[in-house]
Amino acid sequence: MTMPIDRRQTILGLGALGIVAMQPRDAKADLAALEGAARKEATLTWYVAQLDAERAEQFAREFTKDYPGITVSVIRTTGQVAFQRLLMDIKNHTPQCDVFSATDISHMPILKEKHELASFTPENASALLPPFARLSDPGHYYITTASRYFMIYNTKQVPAAEAPKSWTDLLDPKWKGRVAFGHPAFSGCTGTVVATLRKTYGWEYFEKLAKNKPRIGRSAVDPVTLITAGECLVGPASAATAYTSLDKGNPLGVVHPADGLVVCIAPSAIPANAPHPNAARLFVEWMLSERYSRLMAADGSEPLRAGVPVRPDEPLLSTQKILSLTVDEIRKDVPEVIEQWRDTFGI
Repeated sequence: MTMPIDRRQTILGLGALGIVAMQPRDAKADLAALEGAARKEATLTWYVAQLDAERAEQFAREFTKDYPGITVSVIRTTGQVAFQRLLMDIKNHTPQCDVFSATDISHMPILKEKHELASFTPENASALLPPFARLSDPGHYYITTASRYFMIYNTKQVPAAEAPKSWTDLLDPKWKGRVAFGHPAFSGCTGTVVATLRKTYGWEYFEKLAKNKPRIGRSAVDPVTLITAGECLVGPASAATAYTSLDKGNPLGVVHPADGLVVCIAPSAIPANAPHPNAARLFVEWMLSERYSRLMAADGSEPLRAGVPVRPDEPLLSTQKILSLTVDEIRKDVPEVIEQWRDTFGI
């Protein structure tokens, strides 16, 4: 039976409802048989954007540690680039990707509509916390990462009392030339952040930001790199990237904006033409496991399963104000803000 999808439902926020989709007909994975089949394939290729290259490679090694003999080839790019690469693979009938991890959740319904997602129901999907389970589309894609986006600043050059406390503080002329930002045409999460801020403040926000001449990279990782180096002083960052940098002893301060966090929801799926489908299924099982969730939460991402704590220095997401978009808003608004961004910033 097909259940209705309420496209008005917000996807961001612990109390939010997400997509309700048709229950798949396929059976749950037999993990022992799946592992045996995956070992015969021995490898898989992962298109990933929600982790920086170093952490993506680290997580690939952790999987191989758990499943010796099965290696992961990591293709780390920004979210929009990964999606375009996958679409090109599909168009040219040259399948390379076994697991696709998106930073723009609206990519998944697009692929599903094109019948380009394999059908698979992981056993570990049943352990997802309800908000993330509802945002998944059973049988097609599952939430494997969720990371809050807040602001960071260089603690060597900016006293805590002078750090921005809200998104609108980035418009203060004192930050002229010192704000770092990603690019919505490349970074899926940056696209979500920009679309959310446009919904909250109108495009006038970015017209004012342009007057401050921000330093614009591509990836959402770039602001962390620039602010850590002192080339910029303030800007948005994902919790996972920021806390990973903090753990290395870098001079970063974190601000949860008074006007609200943005939460980037990142699902994973298996392309219909994946060259190593069994290894891919085992990898998705692992991404939904408690061990993976603990690894992600230790770096600052949101725990996806019950019993997995947030970092001790990170406030509970439920205590924070969250700025929200629906999946349909992301699908419609991100292409729009990319064009507006290019018109306003010239890049």
